[in-house]
Amino acid sequence: MSRPPTDLRFRATTAFQRYVANPLLRRLPFHTVLETTGRVSGLPRRTPLGGRRVGDTFWLVSEFGERSQYVRNILADPRVRVRLRGRWYTGTAHPLPDDDPVARLRTLPRVNSTGVRALGTNLLTIRVDLDGDGA
Repeated sequence: MSRPPTDLRFRATTAFQRYVANPLLRRLPFHTVLETTGRVSGLPRRTPLGGRRVGDTFWLVSEFGERSQYVRNILADPRVRVRLRGRWYTGTAHPLPDDDPVARLRTLPRVNSTGVRALGTNLLTIRVDLDGDGA
């Protein structure tokens, strides 16, 4: 029995991200990184991603919705940190299943948005309400 194409896409994409892209990108000092608390381990988990800050809000779209590990961590503990342009900001993340993620992607940086649209199988908008000035 063969796997559905979306399952293969999910497995291939997450393996590439976990072992190749994420370890490299999270080390770049000015790349955007989302830090969640591991729902099982309680340890900080850092995920490089794309998004945009608008005032005191940071917007992003998860390409695999609730299958993404960082989204599962957010559901367990919505307190997060976001590194933007080398500065860390604390905030509270809110998954928005009623938001139109395709429309939201049009407002976010193109390079990441193109990849999310091309690879994603279950898009989910996430809003992070930032607490204030970066640390």
